[in-house]
Amino acid sequence: MAAAADGVRQPARERILDTAFQLFYAHGPRGVGVDTVIAESGVAKATLYKHFPRKDDLVLAYLDRADQAWFGQLRAAARASGDDPREQMVAMFDALESACRREGYHGCAFINTAAERADGSEVHARTVEHKTVVRAWMADLARRAGAAAPDDLARQLSLLLDGGLAAGVLDADPATPAAAKAAARILVDTACPAA
Repeated sequence: MAAAADGVRQPARERILDTAFQLFYAHGPRGVGVDTVIAESGVAKATLYKHFPRKDDLVLAYLDRADQAWFGQLRAAARASGDDPREQMVAMFDALESACRREGYHGCAFINTAAERADGSEVHARTVEHKTVVRAWMADLARRAGAAAPDDLARQLSLLLDGGLAAGVLDADPATPAAAKAAARILVDTACPAA
């Protein structure tokens, strides 16, 4: 049963969500039944359904948490490089390196979840929304960096990032994130010539 770092028991909703996050990320939402989440989180079935009336509500909360974590890591890696948007677009790939080195790394939570769901479902729509928001942030950086085609550069960087997330699982080669970052540097330097 989940407890906070100070030994105090977490509220039921947080225990459920923490448990679901770990299980869904490791096995995919489809691979984890509600009964497993209930047993692992130490809550009653009625408690789970009080907080998450449908399994999709729990999956959406999982994706919200994954969004906060991953998008937060991308922005933090970008900001760590300073104020130059050209450098930020390359530095965000440091988040890829950190992710791929993490114990229990299973790739992109959004790509993995989208692969389980049909187009048009609420869960699938949430995965698309995440990718759209991240790409819009990249396009804003590209605009501020002076790219002639900022949306194109954002799409290219997004594809490179998603490919790096997948390759981190498939080949588990520690050189993959550095290769992705080097490719990002080429894309950014080509699309945003230095002033």
